[in-house]
Amino acid sequence: MKTLIAGFGSIGRRHFRNLRALGVNDFVFLRSRRSSLPDDEIAAYPAETSLEAALAHQPQAVIVSNPTALHLDVAIPAARAGCHLFLEKPLSHNRERVDELQAAVAQGGGRVLVGFQFRYHPGLRQVKTWLAEGAIGRPLSARAHWGEYLPGWHPWEDYRRGYSARQDLGGGVILTLCHPLDYLRWLLGEVTGLWAFIGQESDLELEVEDNAEIGLRFAGGGLGTVHLDYNQRPPAHRLEIIGTRGTIRWDNADGAARLWRGDSSAWDVILPPDGFERNDLFRAQMRHFLAVTRGEEAPRCTLEDGIRALELALAAHRSAREGMLMRW
Repeated sequence: MKTLIAGFGSIGRRHFRNLRALGVNDFVFLRSRRSSLPDDEIAAYPAETSLEAALAHQPQAVIVSNPTALHLDVAIPAARAGCHLFLEKPLSHNRERVDELQAAVAQGGGRVLVGFQFRYHPGLRQVKTWLAEGAIGRPLSARAHWGEYLPGWHPWEDYRRGYSARQDLGGGVILTLCHPLDYLRWLLGEVTGLWAFIGQESDLELEVEDNAEIGLRFAGGGLGTVHLDYNQRPPAHRLEIIGTRGTIRWDNADGAARLWRGDSSAWDVILPPDGFERNDLFRAQMRHFLAVTRGEEAPRCTLEDGIRALELALAAHRSAREGMLMRW
């Protein structure tokens, strides 16, 4: 299968390496030539600077890993051409061309997988199993917390130049760290209400928000909150769900899922497999994408899931801007 990778920053490079490890060796690249990373390892592959030229190589699959604001510039023509799409999250920085993307996918007939890699985390998958089993009864509240110091993400580049820090490229802490908006909906169901406070609160030199507090109400009952920031050191990413008969916790630091049943005297702890590392999420995601392209598996994170996560992120911005509760 010929695969086009659009964008060769850190995430595009990760997908390329994982696909190669999974046996994919026929690549073409769409490059802006502005990456701060070396490109020696792709010197043997064709690289184009226009999408038209890249699609002329007739790829069957496209990895959309360029900056957020440019996703749909690649995804829509590729979908019309019948390519299968792996779309990095979030789908876009606004809702303006999402309907056009849906129409292009329907026209071209390709399959779409959205890149929310935490759906592949063994700890969070255990959380989902416990919830489905009713291990803590009816969920009453959930809190996701993710704080991480932005300048430490890519030490080789000026953090102010990266897409996460730039409004024109679709940055900001809500869109960039929108994973909890996806996995809370995956775990607890549809969101029917949302409020948010956001701001540029730290000393970082940014043109986007670096702090957000988001409140959620779920259709099945229960409340949720999401904290996101670009400043916390050491980083922290964790989840707690409180139910009528117990509590579930997950911490990205050790990857473990923990369950306290109402009549327990200790936590039940499920650790990730021996040797588990962060890249295992991305490798599992690419393995699944290949199965999706072959028609062997249905996408675990559909285009509709990606649209809903984007809508929640945009609703948080609107709630903070207009001081209003968003309802669906």
